Amino acid sequence: MIEIAFFSLSILAVIFAILVITAKNPVHSVLFLVMTFFSIAGHFVLLNAQFIAVVHVIVYAGAIMVLFLFVIMLMNLNKESEPAKPLWLKLSGVITSGLLLLVLTAVFRKTVDKTAHVLPNPDIGLVKNLGMTLFNDFLLPFELSAVLFLTAMVGAVFIGKVKAGN
Repeated sequence: MIEIAFFSLSILAVIFAILVITAKNPVHSVLFLVMTFFSIAGHFVLLNAQFIAVVHVIVYAGAIMVLFLFVIMLMNLNKESEPAKPLWLKLSGVITSGLLLLVLTAVFRKTVDKTAHVLPNPDIGLVKNLGMTLFNDFLLPFELSAVLFLTAMVGAVFIGKVKAGN
């Protein structure tokens, strides 16, 4: 049953990822990317990492995609105003992508050999274990990052008020 869910989610993720690349409308591309993120979150649920799945949906499918949509809406994406790209730029993109694919394939082959004998811990992605580790072993860095984020928010509000006042 888990294998069927895994392969179904994998096929959906690949299909939506291809649709992200091939979609003509950028808004449709963003929506297909959201669906890709949901299928990846389904993989995290299958791996018994519910917290990571929820954070993945909230952060990526929620916040990042909203930012992408704002950027797409603010940009003027007319094909008539887009400058034509020279052939050498297109060719360099194809060569760079091919080299990246070659490097990723080599890394994947090395990784598969090393991780074939690792047995997963069934409790590794549970929220209880994450909370225990976070608040026992990493309490000081967690609190310092909270203070850092609070300082950044106060600074952003202050800068925004100063800019709006002028």
